[in-house]
Amino acid sequence: MKSQELVDILNVEQIDRYIFIGKTPSTWKFRVYGGQVLAQAMNAALRTVSSERIPHSQHAYFLRPGNPDLPIIYEVDPIRDGKSFTTRRVVAIQDGRAIFNTSISFHIREDGLEHQNQMPDVAGPDGLDSDEEYLNRLSEEYPNLVTPSMMGTMLPIELRRLHHIDPMSPEPHPPETGIWMKAKNRLTDDPIIHQSMLTYLSDYYLMGTSLLPHGVTFFNRNLQGASLDHTLYFHREFRTDEWLFYHLQSPVSSGARGLNIGKFYTQNGQHVATSIQEGLMRIRED
Repeated sequence: MKSQELVDILNVEQIDRYIFIGKTPSTWKFRVYGGQVLAQAMNAALRTVSSERIPHSQHAYFLRPGNPDLPIIYEVDPIRDGKSFTTRRVVAIQDGRAIFNTSISFHIREDGLEHQNQMPDVAGPDGLDSDEEYLNRLSEEYPNLVTPSMMGTMLPIELRRLHHIDPMSPEPHPPETGIWMKAKNRLTDDPIIHQSMLTYLSDYYLMGTSLLPHGVTFFNRNLQGASLDHTLYFHREFRTDEWLFYHLQSPVSSGARGLNIGKFYTQNGQHVATSIQEGLMRIRED
């Protein structure tokens, strides 16, 4: 899959002023990836708002697993249009039931006071293995675990992790890691494309950060894991066809839930977006 094909998937079909339909690629068989629903809802909301207003925050809850064999209906509620801020509420529906809901706030472009923490001092993307290279090695070592269809879902995006965790024999690791990511192909200048794409990317590896100190991965059959909610803040403009570093940390886990925080930086160190997500990390007894 090329990056433009992913863009086309995230660019939902508009069938009425505030109603959109999203589809899941036939190659994605297990369940709908949370980042897809986040991004399609963002895309639907963006297309009901003036281009003079840009998203600054998204707050979402995952209610039910999405069925990849069914279309997803996105109903946009134009709840507020103010002088400086606009709010949209979006509900994603399958088979008559809500599977996801989100509120997205938009703000006019406005100058103001600025500061940020420094980007972590990490290795750049050059010289790091891509996820495709890593998965190809894993497919040779674990042919029944890593399948071509699993690798195909990542083809539109170039992902280069600082640390790779052995899925079958994971060692405990501090709850902090990072990934360089970008669309493989050049995209147009349309900001809606880049805002939708970053929303999609923000769900990559985020929840897994809280598993790192416990030596557990999603390949553990006793793990019941699911994203519960997701918050995304946009700070500055960016391009998703240029390298972004996603710095991931998990400050706490308790009550079978793990909290994860991600920060997106450009290669020159500008902090452009922040994500926060809590996920279910329940260990079931055999």
